[in-house]
Amino acid sequence: MTQEEQDDIDFQIAFYEGIIRRRADFVQGLIALGDLYTKKGLYEKGLQIDKKLSQLKPDDPVVLYNLACSYSLLNKIDLALGAIKLAIQCGYDNLSHLEQDRDLENLLKDSRFQKYFTELKEEKPGS
Repeated sequence: MTQEEQDDIDFQIAFYEGIIRRRADFVQGLIALGDLYTKKGLYEKGLQIDKKLSQLKPDDPVVLYNLACSYSLLNKIDLALGAIKLAIQCGYDNLSHLEQDRDLENLLKDSRFQKYFTELKEEKPGS
């Protein structure tokens, strides 16, 4: 990432943090801020945002998917596995994206996830 790109991300983070200080439940702002934290490598901060979003939108499959990504990035595999299963139960179905998402790299290596994912693909061929 170039210095200009890093500066742009820092500017956007400051912008969204300011908005969230004034309106802590602004979902779109939280989503943007969580994504920016992850891009910047601030995984713990990203996890805190994803936890907040999962409280605000507990049945949103994309929110739960992002929560699983944050847990995986921090190598919290048990929590990542639980979150990804919940995301799929709530309707997340882009299995080809899931299989290639680098944020889930730690989870994808887990034998429990591999077994679950194999069974899932057999249930939903073509996903």
